[in-house]
Amino acid sequence: MRCPFCSHENTRVIDSRPAEENNSIRRRRVCDECGKRFTTYEKVETIPLIIIKKDKSREPYNREKIEKGVLRACHKRPVSAEQLGALVDAIETEVYAKEDKEVPSSMIGELIMDKLKDVDPVAYVRFASVYREFKDINTFMDELRKVLDK
Repeated sequence: MRCPFCSHENTRVIDSRPAEENNSIRRRRVCDECGKRFTTYEKVETIPLIIIKKDKSREPYNREKIEKGVLRACHKRPVSAEQLGALVDAIETEVYAKEDKEVPSSMIGELIMDKLKDVDPVAYVRFASVYREFKDINTFMDELRKVLDK
């Protein structure tokens, strides 16, 4: 690592610790030449993720869309902000763990429903009714029966 003060190439790490909720590493460094200290951050570079929508169009992954959908499904439900954040984090982790550059939106929708089912059954049915585009009351009732049977 080159020193930002004197441009010398020999620097040493004197302290390392996790930063940004364990998503990066903060390293405190010292230059062997001038003795000045500086901080660097290391972060894993993720691949740009493209979402393939139902109509086969493609768009960049947007975490906010998942957050908005989950928040709408959990509106006026006893689900805390921490639970919502953990749910979205878990979904995002699974999506990135696939290591695919392109992911169908249907896979993300199914992941959301799978996670919501464990958090709040009403939120799950709300999300499923929009996501699966229930056409009539019978389709809605079929989904409710699945929830009630478990």
